[in-house]
Amino acid sequence: MPARRSLLVTTTFSMIGAAGWRPRPARAETIWRMATEYPERAIPGEGLTAFAAAVARRAGDALTVRPGFNAPDGLRSAAMPRAVAEGRLEAADAFTGALAGESPIYELSALPFLTASTEDTRRLLAAARPAYAAALAARGLDLLYATPWPASGLWSRQALPGPEALQGLRVRTYDAASTAVLRAAGAQAVQISFADALPRLRAGELDAVLSSGDGGAGARLWELLPHFTVLDYASPLSLAFCSKVALAALPEAAQAAVRQAGEETESRQFAAMATRLAENTARMQANGVTIATSPALRAALAQASVPVIADWVSRVGPGGEAILATYRRG
Repeated sequence: MPARRSLLVTTTFSMIGAAGWRPRPARAETIWRMATEYPERAIPGEGLTAFAAAVARRAGDALTVRPGFNAPDGLRSAAMPRAVAEGRLEAADAFTGALAGESPIYELSALPFLTASTEDTRRLLAAARPAYAAALAARGLDLLYATPWPASGLWSRQALPGPEALQGLRVRTYDAASTAVLRAAGAQAVQISFADALPRLRAGELDAVLSSGDGGAGARLWELLPHFTVLDYASPLSLAFCSKVALAALPEAAQAAVRQAGEETESRQFAAMATRLAENTARMQANGVTIATSPALRAALAQASVPVIADWVSRVGPGGEAILATYRRG
């Protein structure tokens, strides 16, 4: 009998194994979906890739971040805070210029001719970070990291030698401030997302796009707009954020890993600026883009920007004045 009982036990476990039984893992892996409206090779796209890799190293099996590029599911920057707050995504990277409907503080980094270098952008971010974090927290979101953009210029079908070339120019802008500035200078400016600008360019509905060489290079704008006018108009930010609920659901060690990955990614994004401009310029020139400057056009836009900045300060109030004062003190 003992031998028979042993045979039955062995046969039973062999049958269970044949049926595909496996021990349950001690902990199921959590997956975060994270989106940006920009291409994988644009700097916000690289940020998503870098953040996902940093989380993988730091959080191990506790969390996987799955990046999505080029506005997955049609999500543009303006809709991303709500999408994350509602749980349709766990995290996202959004261009701040598109978030004015959430809070005027997001307009800060794209104000014209406020920053002139990556170091300026870093100092402005440091002065404004508590305000950004508070605005996100009001939505139930946590700030993960910021991504600086190279300075914005004008991509166009034709050369723009001076301010007269702006008259009637159908140009895509990225926020209310740039729309007001370009309109004051004579252009027919319209604020639309980067993802929506491409089909309108192909349809012949736009003549120009306000963007950096980086975003344009990543999306192959040179196929449609072979001229780029250097303006150093603004060096705006994209902000990456996650759901507070999703973050709190992670084990404490994984939460710490996410925050550390955010810090690591922000450092990586700012460090990338050291060579980014030269790389973008080389890529644009290799693809036949004519790169030019126009001091007269830049001066006209700078003059048109003065009331736009004053309007922002009046809407934000003392908090905005304090941020600018801190920034200007250096």
